[in-house]
Formats: sequence, structure tokens, C-alpha cells
Amino acid sequence: MALFGKKKGLVGVDIGSSAIKVVELRPGGKGGNEYQLANLGLEPLPPEAIVDGAIMDSGAVIDAIQRLFTAQKIKTSEVATSVSGNAVIVKKISLPQMTTEELAESIHWEAEQYIPFDIQDVSLDYEVVEGGGSGGNMDVLLVAVKKDKIGDYTSAISQAGKNPSIVDVDVFALQNCYEVNYGIDAGRVVALLNVGASIMNINITKGATSIFNRDIAVGGNQYTDAIQKDLNLSFDQAEALKKGARVEGANPDNLQPILQAVSENIALEIQKTFDFFKATSSEDRIDRIFLSGGTAKVKGLQELLADRFDAGVELLNPFNSVTYNPRDFDPDFISDIGPQAAIAVGLAARKVGDR
Repeated sequence: MALFGKKKGLVGVDIGSSAIKVVELRPGGKGGNEYQLANLGLEPLPPEAIVDGAIMDSGAVIDAIQRLFTAQKIKTSEVATSVSGNAVIVKKISLPQMTTEELAESIHWEAEQYIPFDIQDVSLDYEVVEGGGSGGNMDVLLVAVKKDKIGDYTSAISQAGKNPSIVDVDVFALQNCYEVNYGIDAGRVVALLNVGASIMNINITKGATSIFNRDIAVGGNQYTDAIQKDLNLSFDQAEALKKGARVEGANPDNLQPILQAVSENIALEIQKTFDFFKATSSEDRIDRIFLSGGTAKVKGLQELLADRFDAGVELLNPFNSVTYNPRDFDPDFISDIGPQAAIAVGLAARKVGDR
């Protein structure tokens, strides 16, 4: 199964820890580089259905996918999905210059030195980084995903009656969403942060190239857990309070310090990642930070990150260049769901031969 690439007519299905998001796009414009939104939906998952990116309750995931496709009346059965977390390894490696054929023959042997899993247990993909390498070497981006992880996701999609055409990686789907909506600026270093319920994906790009990426096990669930514990609430009450709803017996004034403490912890993880990136890369700057994921809308997080980092922080809008008919989609719903839809939009925009 290819980790990258696409057949015609795909539905992006982002299986996240708290919800499944589906997006279907119609290509438009000259060259098919513009998109119109055809379908968009979100179906919450029960807590613990997915833990650290692993499917624990496949029945709940299958049901949610089926409900989404039925509710949105989606006819297309070809699906692109993506994975993240500790079963995914993305590494840039330096190899001697060689032909495409030589690389194809030697990549498995080369990869064994960099992958902490048995090479028989992973699906492998790679691409040569354009303009990378020095001193007679070439840079190759290596991607390895454990086969059992891919199997869990593709099995759930198949059992839901859909065809899993593609398994991508969250950080690349996120990058694809950014490029579709904001274009590519060759010299600009951009940090894309997707903060989900249990995992934060970080992808630092320069132009069209991912120059550093990492998945970190922090996210929105930490806010919910802290609210639950500190204010003695149920999971559902804590989740509602986090999202700005009123909860009986809970004083909203007590919420801000709790949110602030968790946001500080997330900011610290981002800072450590940026410091490591700058120490190990030829780039010593980040020009702009784009924030997405359901947790991006937690009160105060964007402002705290903007205060902490000189680059400036803006919410990534997956519908910045993707058009939609306001008669078919409520603009308030689009605005509300926007940050959560980034990876699903990136998956839905995959094209033939995409890398």
C-alpha cells in the first residue's frame, strides 16, 4: 500500500482520538489546483475508542465512519486516511548519489540502520529531497509505518464498506492542506502545529520541503483531565467546560488558571522541539507558526503561543482557498469546524503522483 499518491475521487477520512472528520473536495480551476467543498462532516468518538493513535474500539470507529457517509450522502467509496504517533518514523537520511534504480534496490538495506522496528514489520516509502545533500551525497526522506498500525486503520475502513486507497502520514496531510490554501513560498520557514486530543503533530517546512517533523503525546485531553481533577467533574462536564459551555456547579472563573497551566506545558513542548530543530538544522529561524486541530481553539492557547514565539501565530484555515457554497454549508459551521478539518482537507486534496 502506498503511503503517498492518489486515485481519482477520494474522500479524506481523519480518524482522530476524539472524532472522525470526513472531507470530500471537487477539483476546479485550471490545472485542477483549486477546490470546492463537496462534503464535510464530523462524528465524535467515545473516550478511549482511540488511545495514543491506536484503535481500541474498532466497532465504534466503523459505526462512526458509516454514520458520516450516510448522513453526508457520500457516494464515493475510495478513502484516504492517515496515521501518526509512535508507530510512524519519518527521517531525513543522507546517502551517496545514486540512480533511481539503485536507490530502489538499496533503500531497504539503508533503512534498516535508521528504523527501530524490524524492517519486515513496516511499510516503507521514500522520496529524494530536491536540492538537498552536499559533498556528493543526496538527502532522502524516509517514511516507515508499522504494518499492524496500517492494518488496524485500513481494516476499520474496509469493514465500514469503504476502500482504503491511501494511508498517508498526518504531518504530510497537514502540509498538503497548508500548501493548497496558502501556496508555497520558497524561502519561508513555516511551523505547522496540529494539536489534537491526544497527539500534537509538528511539521516545519521550507518552501515545499518538510525539513523537520515530530509527533508529541500532548493535546486537548490534558486540559479535560486537569479540569476533571481540579474541579471534580465528569469527563463530559470537563469537556463541555473546556469548549466554553456553562456547567452547573462549575465556576468559569476557576477555569482560566487550569487552561493556562496546560497551555504552558504545551508551549514548553513546542519550545523544546523548536530548540532541537534549530540545533540540528541549518535553519536558525521560524518565520510563521500556523495552529490547527480541535485544541487550537482552547481559550488563551493561541495568545500564549503568540506571546512566547516571535514568529507570530495564526489559526490555519483549511478553507482559505477552498471555496464552498454558503447555501450548502453554514459559514458559522465552517468557521467552527475549520481548525479540526485541516488533516481531512489535506487528505481529500491528494492528487495522482503526489509526493
